[in-house]
Amino acid sequence: MARGSDPNPDTGWYYNTRTGEVEHLERSRAIDLLGPYPDEASARRALEIARERTRKADAEDAEWG
Repeated sequence: MARGSDPNPDTGWYYNTRTGEVEHLERSRAIDLLGPYPDEASARRALEIARERTRKADAEDAEWG
């Protein structure tokens, strides 16, 4: 299916961990991407957001143990 004919195109923003670039619409391989994020600014903060989520999950895990 051609990109222009997709009735529900992915409009998310992604952070490419290999290149350090933010991508939108045209994207690289999924293995290199974090996202989707709702906007470009959030995608630019992808690594920071991932660290915050990891710290929160680690704290929650510690409460179980």
